[in-house]
Amino acid sequence: MSVKYIFITGGVVSSLGKGLTSASIGMLLEHCGHKIAMLKLDPYLNVDPGTMNPFQHGEVYVTDDGAETDLDLGHYYRYTNSPLSRASNTTSGQLYDTVIKKERKGDYLGKTVQVIPHITDEIKQRILACANQDKDIRVVLVEIGGTVGDIESLPFLEAIRQFRYERKKDCINIHLTYVPYLKAAGEVKTKPAQHSAQVLRGIGIFPDIMLCRCENPLSSEIKEKISLFCNVPEESVFDERDVLQTIYEVPLDLHNQGLDQMICKMLDLPAKKPDLTDWKKMVHTVTHPKGKVVVGIVGKYIDHQDAYKSVFEALHHGAAACGVKLELRKFESDKLKDFEECDGFVVPGGFGERGWEGMIRCAKYCRENKIPYFGICLGMQVMIVEFARNVLGLQDADSTEMNINTPHPVISLLSQQKNVQNLGGTMRLGAYPCELVDNSLAKNAYGQSLISERHRHRYEFNNEYKKAMEAAGMLFSGTLQRGNLCEISEIKDHPWMLGVQFHPEFKSKPLHAHPLFKDFIASLVCEEAPI
Repeated sequence: MSVKYIFITGGVVSSLGKGLTSASIGMLLEHCGHKIAMLKLDPYLNVDPGTMNPFQHGEVYVTDDGAETDLDLGHYYRYTNSPLSRASNTTSGQLYDTVIKKERKGDYLGKTVQVIPHITDEIKQRILACANQDKDIRVVLVEIGGTVGDIESLPFLEAIRQFRYERKKDCINIHLTYVPYLKAAGEVKTKPAQHSAQVLRGIGIFPDIMLCRCENPLSSEIKEKISLFCNVPEESVFDERDVLQTIYEVPLDLHNQGLDQMICKMLDLPAKKPDLTDWKKMVHTVTHPKGKVVVGIVGKYIDHQDAYKSVFEALHHGAAACGVKLELRKFESDKLKDFEECDGFVVPGGFGERGWEGMIRCAKYCRENKIPYFGICLGMQVMIVEFARNVLGLQDADSTEMNINTPHPVISLLSQQKNVQNLGGTMRLGAYPCELVDNSLAKNAYGQSLISERHRHRYEFNNEYKKAMEAAGMLFSGTLQRGNLCEISEIKDHPWMLGVQFHPEFKSKPLHAHPLFKDFIASLVCEEAPI
C-alpha cells in the first residue's frame, strides 16, 4: 500500500500547539496499528536552531545522529515511536543552502534557479526522504511551522499543494486554528478561523479537517457555522480545548471525539480500535497524585517557558513514575539571592557566564545541606567547579568558558574545539556510549553498565584534576566508552548529588520516565535515594 501523508498547518496566531497536536495524532495512529514518521518544516533561514537565542526559539532538541532541531521533535519523541533524525526537521536555511550549492556545482545545467520549481522540489524530496528513513512507514505527519499568511511559509505551502495534487488519494490537510471567546461580548467568535481557512484556500489547499483551539468545547451551532464558512463537513470540525490538568490528556480528548477514526477513514487506512489503557493509567496517576515534591530550577532562561521544555517534562515523568505531584519553582540564576524551601534542585544546561556564580551558590548550598542536586550539562560543570573551589580549596577554579585566564581550568575546551571558528553544528553532538561504575547512583538508576545518551556541548572536565577530586570525595561514575571523557560525576558523602555532561531529558517519555529523573524524584520522596 502507498504511504499516506497528513499535513498540519496553523492559522490566526502562533503558539497554538501544532507540535503537541501533531504528536497526539501520531500517537493515536500508532495505537491504531500504523507505523508513522514525523517531519517538522521550519520557515526560518537559520540552517538549524543551534545558534539561536533560547529566549527567541526555546530549547534545541538533539537527535541520536547529532541533528540540532526544533523543540517540537521533543513532543514527537515523548508521544510516539517515530524515527527521529536529520530527516525529521527541515528549515528554509537548509533548503536554500542545498539549492545554491547545487547551482554552484552546475547541477541545474544553466537554468534560472527559482523558488518554483527548485525550492519546492527540494521540499518535496525532504518529505519523501522522511517517509523512506525506515521500513514499513505507513503514515507521514508533516507539521508546517509558522502561521498561514506568513510570507516565509509560502514555499512550503506551495510544495504541499503540488504534493497533494500529485497524490490526491494519499494526502489530507488538518488545519489548526483559533476560536476565541470574547468575555466582553460573551460570545465565541469564528471569524478568525474563517479568515485563516480562506487564506489557505487562496493558496490552493482546502482543509479536510478543522481543529479549533478554544477555552471550552464548541457547541454544535458553532461547529455548523465553521463548517459552512470554511467549506468543511461538520463531522470534520473538532475542538481542541485548553487542557486544565496535563497536556497528556490531549490525545485522549481527540480520540473521544473520533479524530483518529476520521483520519483513518479519509486515508482509507484500517481503523483498529486503539488500546489506550496504559496512557489513561498514566494520566490518572498524574491527575491523582499521592503526595508532592517541590523542585527548584536554577537556570539562565527561566522567563521563557520553552527554553527547558524537555527538562520540565522529564521531571513530570519522574514524578508520575513515583506517583507524586511536581511543583516547580523557578530561579533566575543571575538574580539568585535566597533559596526558597525546595526538596531538591536542578541546574540545567546553558551557555555563557551570565548567572554562573548563582548556579555555583546553588551547588554549594545543596552539597553543604545534603539537599538532592541534579546538574545537567552546564549543571555538572557547575558542580565540579564548586567542589574544586570549596572542597579542594582552589579558590580561583573555573571553566575557561567563563574565565579564559583561570589558573585552575577544571572545565576546559575540548582540544579539537580550540581552532573552531564557526559556532553552528561544531559541538559534541548526538549519542555517545557511556560506561558506568558499580556501586554508584548512576549504575543503580540505570540498572546496567553501558548506556547511550545525547550530547550538546563544547567544554569538558579537565582530567588533570581527576585524582585530586576523587581523593576529596568526588566519584566519576560514568566515562565515555573507549575514552577518558567524564560523563557523570557524583558526590560520595551525599544522599543524591549527581551531574551529567549529556542531556538525559531528551530521552524521557511519560510512560517510560528517564532513569535519572525517576531516581532524582525518588530521592525527594524518600529520606535517601533507593539502593
